[in-house]
Amino acid sequence: MTAPTPVSASAPPRIALIHALQHSVEPINAAFAQQWPEALRMNLLDDSLSADLARSGAGLDAAMHDRFLRLADYAVGTGAHALLFTCSAFGPCIEAVARRHAGLPVLKPNEAMVDDIAQAAGEGTLGLIATFAPTLASMPPEFPAHVALRTALADGALDALNRGDAALHDRLIAEQALALQAQGCRRIALAQFSMARARGACEGATGLPVFTTVHSAVARLRQRLG
Repeated sequence: MTAPTPVSASAPPRIALIHALQHSVEPINAAFAQQWPEALRMNLLDDSLSADLARSGAGLDAAMHDRFLRLADYAVGTGAHALLFTCSAFGPCIEAVARRHAGLPVLKPNEAMVDDIAQAAGEGTLGLIATFAPTLASMPPEFPAHVALRTALADGALDALNRGDAALHDRLIAEQALALQAQGCRRIALAQFSMARARGACEGATGLPVFTTVHSAVARLRQRLG
């Protein structure tokens, strides 16, 4: 295993962004461009990861863990100072990567957002929206017990985005934000990087604060490395 590359005080850090969905690439790169343009980014995409997880029924088995470890080893070998995974359904695989590469920051996609929400837990029930159903099984346990949580699946939104209908994607997510608001939620969280583009639609529909994984993740990495 390649040792982590030291961060140089005279050069910006290199961040490896590891994607399981094509739609995650643009939102996180846009957030870096806005919040931390000095960081060097490398993008690794294996869009078969999510498809295989949904199709196989095997869950996060040993083969899936091995695929994540291989991707991480490659990224570290290129000189990455930190790894950020951008798909929310693979938490245990990412935790295995963090154990292997304990010498550098390894972030799950929702890790920083969960922390941000937990620190403001007194602000009311959180409505968590996803467009990929397995995320609603894997992500809620990551929130501490004191965070009151309701979940919703924006059914059809990911298919709409896959067809290039971004407006329908955003509208379906905003409809779920409204439904969660009607159930008493006072904050909204968008569970996947690909959903960050719907932040404005949700804010406009509900008037509620909306958390995204991309903005929290960039802020966390800049805090740790910048």
